[in-house]
Amino acid sequence: MVPEEKPQMTSAGMVPEEKPQTTSAGGGGLPPPRLDCIKCFDALWFCYSPWHQMQHYYRYGDFDNCFGKWGDLVDCLSLKTKRKVEVEEILIAREKARPHIWTYRTVDDASENWWRMYKHLVVQSKPVAPPPKSGGIS
Repeated sequence: MVPEEKPQMTSAGMVPEEKPQTTSAGGGGLPPPRLDCIKCFDALWFCYSPWHQMQHYYRYGDFDNCFGKWGDLVDCLSLKTKRKVEVEEILIAREKARPHIWTYRTVDDASENWWRMYKHLVVQSKPVAPPPKSGGIS
């Protein structure tokens, strides 16, 4: 028996429609996202669970105030009060504004990002100077 795949949820509880539909703007691309505030509520509920709070404390040294989850739930509920056409336009604009997960960086950008994220670990282990900016791998 094959387990059923659950649709991926984005911020503000957006889940793509199961049935392909055209958008009201006339584009024949992706189906319009729909709101699912239950997912936001579930995420908020989990945020206050002891498991999540202890995991957050272990990783970051403080408890999670779940502020982002509250914001997502309030945003989802406020979008439920708008007309369907307005909601569709807002959600599509948000999806277009989000950076793609597979954005590529140049070698220099990737190197700078790596040093910005992990410099503290390298400095703690042994003194190492950052590599010279040569623009490529030698």
